[in-house]
Amino acid sequence: MTNARPRVWLDCDPGHDDAFALLYAAQRTDLVGISTVSGNVGLASTTRNARIVRDLAGSTVPLHQGAAGPLVGEPLHAPDIHGESGLDGPTLPEPRGAVDPMPAVHAILEASRAHDDLWLVPTGPLTNIALALRIDPSLATRVKGISLMGGSRTYGNTTPAAEFNILADPEAADVVFRSGAKILMAGLDLTHQFRLGAKHVADLDAVSGPITDFTADLLRFFLAMYEKRSGLPSAPMHDPCAVMVLTRPDLFETEAFHVSVELQGTHTRGMTLCDQRERHMRGEPNATVLMKIAAEDAWSELLGALRAYDVPEEH
Repeated sequence: MTNARPRVWLDCDPGHDDAFALLYAAQRTDLVGISTVSGNVGLASTTRNARIVRDLAGSTVPLHQGAAGPLVGEPLHAPDIHGESGLDGPTLPEPRGAVDPMPAVHAILEASRAHDDLWLVPTGPLTNIALALRIDPSLATRVKGISLMGGSRTYGNTTPAAEFNILADPEAADVVFRSGAKILMAGLDLTHQFRLGAKHVADLDAVSGPITDFTADLLRFFLAMYEKRSGLPSAPMHDPCAVMVLTRPDLFETEAFHVSVELQGTHTRGMTLCDQRERHMRGEPNATVLMKIAAEDAWSELLGALRAYDVPEEH
């Protein structure tokens, strides 16, 4: 069962899985805008990569450049996963579509005033969203919600406690989780259930069109980097989950928790602490945490969206 197309603003730091998320969002949502943030690679590269993927999707939605670094401290990047370009693997074409000169934060606020059903979907560090909330705290209740990829109920992937997107800007994440917005959180416990491997590359190769060839090459590189790091022959497809929960909520199981972000801990800075005590002891929930995903059905949904770019629909 597919929901009516949600209206989405995608805030991203492409990144291989961000590219999958952007292509999926352009196919399955009413995508009204894209903003970029420093994260997997620096801002110039994330912006260039978002332009390339937007072009490949055939989209003309406005794309705005956002924050070049976190609210506090120095930028954190992940070339060991995404390569120097952020989208290593395929041959990248030169971007054609322009960057809108309006700064991302102001564009997000304008879009939230223009649409009363807008979902913000950040798949990178939360800097742009936090800056928008600082300028206009009413953003939290004006948007339909914030569906983010970040955090974890248990373990981290950059430190033992912290997931990359949250660790890259814990202060921004703290602003978002304390904002009062309706929050959906796709954390590592969930995204590590949605792992892709050689079979999924073969599924893309079997279609063989411009988008499926591009994403197959992305996935081949992504898998090689994960196998080099972890020894595992599969990689988690994190970011599409934050979009897919809006289009196919039937694929997910969720639970409400109070989530707080650790800012000071020597070993735990960037941790998303989910209050999992007995229910009568828990703090008031401020986030809906995605707990389980029907992974095979989620792949069918993602593959179907990518395939739709390359295979004309029959009428």
